[in-house]
Amino acid sequence: MYAAERQQEILRLARERGRVEVLSLAEEFQVTPETVRRDLKTLDRGGVIRRVHGGAIPAGSLAFEPDLAERETTQAEAKERIAKAALAEIPNGGSVILDAGSTTGRLVAAFPLDATVTVVTHALPLAARLAEYPGIDLHLVGGRVRHRTRAAVDSWALRTYAEINADVVFLATNGFSVEGGLTTPDLAESAVKREIISAARRVVLLADSSKFEQDHFARFGGVAQLDLLITDVGLSEESAESVERQGVEVARV
Repeated sequence: MYAAERQQEILRLARERGRVEVLSLAEEFQVTPETVRRDLKTLDRGGVIRRVHGGAIPAGSLAFEPDLAERETTQAEAKERIAKAALAEIPNGGSVILDAGSTTGRLVAAFPLDATVTVVTHALPLAARLAEYPGIDLHLVGGRVRHRTRAAVDSWALRTYAEINADVVFLATNGFSVEGGLTTPDLAESAVKREIISAARRVVLLADSSKFEQDHFARFGGVAQLDLLITDVGLSEESAESVERQGVEVARV
């Protein structure tokens, strides 16, 4: 099947089903996920679909952002591996910022009980879990709480992060690409993410491979601002090399 024919079929399925997923399309058409993502990018540029986390929806659909519960069940095994690999980046006795997200939630779940670190977060679920750790000096950033992500946003959060200089930030994203940068659907969340990148000396992005080449409404940074990307082996070597050429270390786990 030629690319144009496959893209027409993807468009038909998106309109029929209301949403299509990268991995299921790859299996259905017997092509790689990277090929499907390129197809979706072409269709998105044509204005007939809109790319969302893990797939696409027809262009006429309402804005779509999965809530936290749905994201926690997506790419679960990959997120577990990413979280375990990220443990090595926690500075003993140092300070970290934890962004709101399902993969950072997996990281918190993997924290050793004897962890000794200062943690700053605007994510309510993460703070609630870490509040039981006796060795963690926990700081909860306030602000307006977005129901969909359970994260504090707006001016209170921005002012607090402007006063912080942490060792490491564990960053989450809805999409990332070399050309499009780091993106998320919501402008308020984007502003907080931009601030926490500036608030740490080392920036570690935790993102599974399904988010690669996913572009969303609000851009909060460029790939070159990252020090380390921890992702899964679903990200091809070619794609990993394109990120590494931006001066970013890439760990595929």
